[in-house]
Amino acid sequence: MPTLANAALQDVVSLLGCPAAGNPAQYLFERAFAAAGLDWRFLSLEVAPDRLGDALAGVSALGFRGCILAGPLRRQALPLMGQSSPSASFAGAASLVHTGPEGLLVGHMTDGRGVLAALRMHAEISAEHVFVLGAGAVGRAAALELSLAGAKEILVANRSPERAAALVDDLNAMGRAQAAVIPWHTVIDIPERVRVVVAAIPAAGGRTAPDLRGLRGDQVVVDTAVASGPTAVTLAAARAGACVVDGLEVHCHRTAIDFQAWTGLEADTDLLREALDEFLDA
Repeated sequence: MPTLANAALQDVVSLLGCPAAGNPAQYLFERAFAAAGLDWRFLSLEVAPDRLGDALAGVSALGFRGCILAGPLRRQALPLMGQSSPSASFAGAASLVHTGPEGLLVGHMTDGRGVLAALRMHAEISAEHVFVLGAGAVGRAAALELSLAGAKEILVANRSPERAAALVDDLNAMGRAQAAVIPWHTVIDIPERVRVVVAAIPAAGGRTAPDLRGLRGDQVVVDTAVASGPTAVTLAAARAGACVVDGLEVHCHRTAIDFQAWTGLEADTDLLREALDEFLDA
């Protein structure tokens, strides 16, 4: 990671959001910086989509360590990166940017790693049959990490059948997990062989998840939506007796991954969860 020329200056990272208001990133990172004894500064910045190029140039020019991207800026940022990780290229979006040598902006997509890290607290992924609901950037990132982790099969459903088919084609081209499309309906029957369910439906935009029929007590169900209360997916999973991993748990694991990418240090996910609960309760 690059260092600032003047060691007396604080290291700075930021959130670029549209909107930035209501995003818990600054609250969580400032808590993690304090716990690690780091004199870092976090800025939450509102950026209009048509000014994203200017904002990223500023991140580079001002010597920021990097930034987090939120909302529609994630997809828009990818072609503006000087370099992109395989996960960002596969997802078609960048969630995390770090500043490399000479101000080079390097884009990463860490949502999938956050899903995998949270899942591994409850289940082993190797040789499992997985159902992924949603084939947007987060769904694609999650499917990639699950495939790399050794999942045997990944079934994909998406409101847009073209997006679902594109993700399945890309997964099959990797030659790892077998992948297939499950048609999107208002009610989706989950095949009996599926033990891991990942719902990656955007929390914003008023979109609702379909009813999932066939949830069971021997399954692990993950919902990536960051919500202050239970979602339709987590409620249904809890009623079925499944192990529920909510979006707050996933978010804390992703934040820990981002923190380590910038600082090289591990973050306490329990501390991050406590901070996130405080933020949502405020």
